[in-house]
Amino acid sequence: MSPSNWALTNPEVFRKAWETGGQSVMQGLKLFLQDMQQSHLPADHTNPDHLQPLPYGVGKEVAVTPGKVVFRNPLFELIQYTATTNEVAVETLLIIPSPIMKYYIMDLSPNNSMVRYLFSQGYTVFMISWRNPDASDRDLGMDDYLQAGVMQAMRKTSELAASREIHAMGYCLGGTFLAIVAALMGADEFAAEEASKKAADQLTMPTLRSVTLLAAQTDFSEAGELGIFIDDDQLKTLREQVARTGYLSGRQMAGTFQFLHSKDLIWSRNTQRYLMGVDETGSDLMSWNADTTRLPQRMHSEYLETLFLRDDLTEGHYKVAGVPVALKNLRMPLMVVGTVRDHVSPWRSVYKIHLFTDTDTTFILASGGHNAGIVSEPGHLKRGYQISREQAGHDWVDPDAWIARAPRRDGSWWEAWSQWLLEQSSERIPARAINEQAVVCDAPGDYVMVRYAD
Repeated sequence: MSPSNWALTNPEVFRKAWETGGQSVMQGLKLFLQDMQQSHLPADHTNPDHLQPLPYGVGKEVAVTPGKVVFRNPLFELIQYTATTNEVAVETLLIIPSPIMKYYIMDLSPNNSMVRYLFSQGYTVFMISWRNPDASDRDLGMDDYLQAGVMQAMRKTSELAASREIHAMGYCLGGTFLAIVAALMGADEFAAEEASKKAADQLTMPTLRSVTLLAAQTDFSEAGELGIFIDDDQLKTLREQVARTGYLSGRQMAGTFQFLHSKDLIWSRNTQRYLMGVDETGSDLMSWNADTTRLPQRMHSEYLETLFLRDDLTEGHYKVAGVPVALKNLRMPLMVVGTVRDHVSPWRSVYKIHLFTDTDTTFILASGGHNAGIVSEPGHLKRGYQISREQAGHDWVDPDAWIARAPRRDGSWWEAWSQWLLEQSSERIPARAINEQAVVCDAPGDYVMVRYAD
């Protein structure tokens, strides 16, 4: 009901129409009809000629870092990036993005690509690119994403890089996945299973030299504004909707996140676009944001029920393939990053991993939000962060006490992370060449290119 949302009560709309001789009105109508046409395409429509093109083309302007897809299964592609330094750390780095998003938020334009920054610092980088699911994937569950996804990617990374120890980083839900898997690896039952695989000369899990969690929740008791959309009644409605299609559509997911920032992402956008005829110039990050993904029916339901509603992971009830998972089994060094204005993974919720672990933990609170605070390359103006380290066996420090005493630094937190990774690494070796026999196709791969009308 804001006056700015209506043509008759927004003087800027009149001014724009007068200045353009009415062309802004015509352009706004054209954009409105264009968006309506897109919204009525069949859900499984994938013809790129009919889909509204992304402002930044995948593999053209974004996701252009040289590399190869070196493994593919029905759930993900594994990308290995081409080294640019003569020497690299012996431990490789595996990046686990969230299946809620396309992986290339970590590889946007060359100037703000996290992947490009990491291998310029002397790391061998592997990346998971999740498949964008369709109705046939409705029965894929959390265990599939953890075992056939994250764990399989760890095994292949270790095998292809000939490295028994790896660093792993997970972002958003990918970080939650990583925390679960890393804790599972500390369970005695899991260790016994791995020992039997090794005796049978089967591919086993590598050792995690370090774990980095970016804007990733492990405790969901303070889930923030996203919790507004998740209760028993709304979950029942969602189940009914998703059961009809077999997946949660990208449009539904994007709509939820947009309502967390409705003033900027819905109302102001629509006023500019439809009433004033101003098309979005956008940015690489906005283009990525429009490249939505789906979640399979079963995985989506299990994720909301076990984590958001029941908080099973911190309550000690979560299991993977029947094996109990306890966060206290996270014994490797942790780097945990939260962002000040994160409405998806509130930083105080991210910070609570200190309450459930006592391993060596470095926590960074970066400026910005869930996405822009993570994509914070060196040289980005007005960026800063707070950082402190708690040694193994640490006591609980209240987040308000932490923020009052943690040192503040200007610049990109990437630099502090790179230094931390260096401290967790051992020796340097000659840069690895990509095994040509393992190459499936060039990066960015096929899975990231799949788009749907919904």
